Amino acid sequence: MHIRATFFAMMARKIMSPERIPLFPLGLVLFPGQAVPLHIFEPRYRLMTRHCIETNSPFGIVFFQSGNIAQTGCTALIVKTVKEYEDGRSEILTIGQKAFHLIRTHSDQPYFEADVEYLEDDFDGIDDAVSEQLEELYEQCHGVLFDEEPPPFDPEAGPSLTYHIASELPLEVEFRQTLLEERSEPERQKRLAARLTEWYPQLQRRERVRQKASGNGHGSLG
Repeated sequence: MHIRATFFAMMARKIMSPERIPLFPLGLVLFPGQAVPLHIFEPRYRLMTRHCIETNSPFGIVFFQSGNIAQTGCTALIVKTVKEYEDGRSEILTIGQKAFHLIRTHSDQPYFEADVEYLEDDFDGIDDAVSEQLEELYEQCHGVLFDEEPPPFDPEAGPSLTYHIASELPLEVEFRQTLLEERSEPERQKRLAARLTEWYPQLQRRERVRQKASGNGHGSLG
């Protein structure tokens, strides 16, 4: 399944989302164009996802940690129900659509709802040299982590190189949130390139220790 191509087709057909949307606070950050599977088990969120499926409408995912909710999130559309359990739980596949800013929340439903303002990205001033550096770092980090070629960036399936790369790498959730909050793609690329420049040597050292430990049992993580 070509997830990003599916995302692009959905966006082309999509009617404007209502300003008030269901809200799903989670310990993760979703990017536009990113596919994320979710396990739905709480009764209120079973009700929410049922509503979204029946109306073909999105819900908003916002990063929630230690009682604090982020003010910038991303809408998610359910593209497939992967599995349904007899007790009402389900496994669904979602894809990120549009970044939004939280205006106010409502609690008159069993699940949260929120009034949101959709956010536009600025793609002016992209530095080709930074983009090339970022793609090279992406290939290097992905190679160390997964020992394979990374999924290539397809501009026709989504215009943000940053979102594509950040969707494919296990970056810290707090850093992912800073990328989602940044509206300038050139600035996002610079931030991500700086983070991967710092991260790549760390990944290399970790991999050398892992190989040494698996080879003779004398590796040290200290």
